[in-house]
Amino acid sequence: MNRTLKLYIAFLVLIIVGIIVIDSGRPKPINWTPSYTIQDKIPFGLYVFNKEIPSLFPNQKITRFGTTVYEFLDPKYRYSDSTYVVKGTLLMISDDNTLDDTSADELLYFVDHGNTAFLSMQSFPKKLMDSLKFDCSTNMSLQDNMRQKLSANNVKNQHYNFGKGSGNVSFQSIDSTTTDVLGYQQTDSIKHANFIRVPYGTGYFLLHTQPAAFSNYVLLKDKNAEYCSAILSYIPKGELFWQSFSYNDQNISGSPMRYILSQPALKWAWYLFLIGMLVFMFFNAKRRQRIIPIKEPVPNTTVDFTKTIGNLYLQEGSHHLIIEKKIIYFLEKIRSEYLIDTFQLDETFVKRLHQKTGKDPVLIENVVRLIQKHRNELVSTQADVIEISKAIEKLK
Repeated sequence: MNRTLKLYIAFLVLIIVGIIVIDSGRPKPINWTPSYTIQDKIPFGLYVFNKEIPSLFPNQKITRFGTTVYEFLDPKYRYSDSTYVVKGTLLMISDDNTLDDTSADELLYFVDHGNTAFLSMQSFPKKLMDSLKFDCSTNMSLQDNMRQKLSANNVKNQHYNFGKGSGNVSFQSIDSTTTDVLGYQQTDSIKHANFIRVPYGTGYFLLHTQPAAFSNYVLLKDKNAEYCSAILSYIPKGELFWQSFSYNDQNISGSPMRYILSQPALKWAWYLFLIGMLVFMFFNAKRRQRIIPIKEPVPNTTVDFTKTIGNLYLQEGSHHLIIEKKIIYFLEKIRSEYLIDTFQLDETFVKRLHQKTGKDPVLIENVVRLIQKHRNELVSTQADVIEISKAIEKLK
């Protein structure tokens, strides 16, 4: 890799690091998405409401569930006597309608058995609208916000301004003979109902069109927490069943990196690590010389081979054959090294071998005697092997 290319790469890395440093110092833009989930600390999340709900319903059991209404209520229905094994209020807070038709039927049946349902959302399922005889509409307004009011005498003269988050949805038509208007929203002198109570069977529906009232932004602004407390006061005493999809992590990413990417410091540390790894891989991708393996010299295994063959004969108990092999190797050595004829092992052989090797003639005669003895016998013992081996060793 030439020097110019290295400079270009270093310059590119500096630019990337500079962009990261500048971007990390910029203020993070506010996320105004209406998520209405309990783990979100963004303006329209329910983090604050989730923390404060125990104080809003003291001495009341609060059960959170993350399934559909049908999946939650159906197992609690007892078919033997057509009753529910639980009683209380079902609470739903969302920006849009999250009720499917099956869940809407189950919710109607649950309220019909003497329970309560509190729904705060900007759109309702058609099945509920038909069964409870109400309709909704969107009122156009040139103002960015509107005043929220309640009909109860103790807060009749109070009004609450949400600022951002106020929806324009209100109840256009209701059955005035059975429905109670509990609150409304006002722009100038025009009022529209946005909080009603509708009886159904032996229970009640509490319907509200301003879910922003429970959001982090609204609860922490001015005295809007009083408005939230006031509308929740219409919920009767008893167990509260709160549908929160994020409660069972349905809205949370399943990625194992979700926590690291959710924290700015950890996120940038992760990105820098990835960039560093890419740079490292790039610089180490150049071709390198292959490692030359060390070749060991071929060992001389003649001695080991001889020992192995000798041990094999010894284990087989062939003493006669072992002596025969030793005699053959001994005579072959004399012929090849000293050029002496070994056909006749007589006095001439002894004399010539003595002259060639300088060994004692007595030792040579002893070896010749043992060879001739072996050739005249058919069976040999281990002692014979040892005796002739020692005699031959003395001549080496």
